[in-house]
Amino acid sequence: MTVRQPRYSKEEFANRGNEIYESQVRSQVEEGNYGKIVAINIETGSFEVADTPMVAVDRLYEREPDAQPWVIRIGHRAVFRFGSRSLRKPV
Repeated sequence: MTVRQPRYSKEEFANRGNEIYESQVRSQVEEGNYGKIVAINIETGSFEVADTPMVAVDRLYEREPDAQPWVIRIGHRAVFRFGSRSLRKPV
């Protein structure tokens, strides 16, 4: 079993992940994938899309065993939601 260690602070992880998502990944995955999960390697920009975070991250690790994955739900501000209020912006 490989033990993976984060190489960045939580803030740097989030900043890199969100920047790569907005500048490189979002335009490629948003259409037709609303609500799915994208796992992004914050070091290379490569990504995988799946229905669950575990599947997306596992696929990314298959391609890049040393990946530093950032996970986001397509079309949402957060991967998981707590409470009864939707985070989706009204149309």
